[in-house]
Amino acid sequence: MNAYAPILVLGALGAAFAIFSVVMATLVGPKRYNRAKLEAYECGIEPTPTPAGGGRFPIKYYLTAMLFIIFDIEIVFLYPWAVTFDALGVFGLVEMLLFVLTVFVAYAYVWRRGGLDWD
Repeated sequence: MNAYAPILVLGALGAAFAIFSVVMATLVGPKRYNRAKLEAYECGIEPTPTPAGGGRFPIKYYLTAMLFIIFDIEIVFLYPWAVTFDALGVFGLVEMLLFVLTVFVAYAYVWRRGGLDWD
């Protein structure tokens, strides 16, 4: 248990600082509300009312999210390889080159098909 004590203390200090910051900001901060501050933030675009059942998202939104996840998972595999690069030797280098080549082929396919266009 003594090995984990510094980690627990650091976690408790971080949580205490976060709670303290939020509480002090609400107590001490200015309270000047206007119409613009009370509206939902829509990236500078005036928000439009949505239908009662909720709006429909275009399929392009979901495809972009899936592409992000695929290329983000590549980093999950690259990090352990980079940590153990010396121990893996030439075999690890060849395997990672094949992996990156496979991901690059998928990226080129998506790019060629127009999956990265923001229309």
